[in-house]
Amino acid sequence: MASNSISTSSQRSTAASALNIPYSREQASVNSLVTLAGRILFAAIFILSGFFHFSPQEIAYAAHVGVPMAGFLVPASGILALLGGLSILLGYRAKIGAWLLVLFLVPVTLAMHNFWAVKDPMMAQMQMAMFMKNASMLGGALLISQFGAGTLSLDAKRSSSR
Repeated sequence: MASNSISTSSQRSTAASALNIPYSREQASVNSLVTLAGRILFAAIFILSGFFHFSPQEIAYAAHVGVPMAGFLVPASGILALLGGLSILLGYRAKIGAWLLVLFLVPVTLAMHNFWAVKDPMMAQMQMAMFMKNASMLGGALLISQFGAGTLSLDAKRSSSR
């Protein structure tokens, strides 16, 4: 699958030159490491929590809060979370992995963290915090879907070998 995006380092160097900011090789290395660290931290929650989606307790909780076909949908969402998280962690087809996480996050956020329907004020506040956490992760996934995994990734290695 050919990438039609400009590499992250060339985007940064173009932006830096447009602003007359010197862009060193050291800065490119730091940017690569920060991007890698961000991918690891971002992917961790999806990989770790994805495994819980196969537990009877998680399926039962989802059924309790009204998720239809929880026995199928909860494990299916776990597969999306695991595949998307691993894709981003490894930087392998990370843009596709990010879209898998978007596909995971939108329905889960709306179905499981609908704070507007919770009557207990303390629980509503907790659900609102969870909703906003998921919304911020959705923002991160959308950024990765557009900018990719960065230079320290299997995607970058794959595109440089072409």
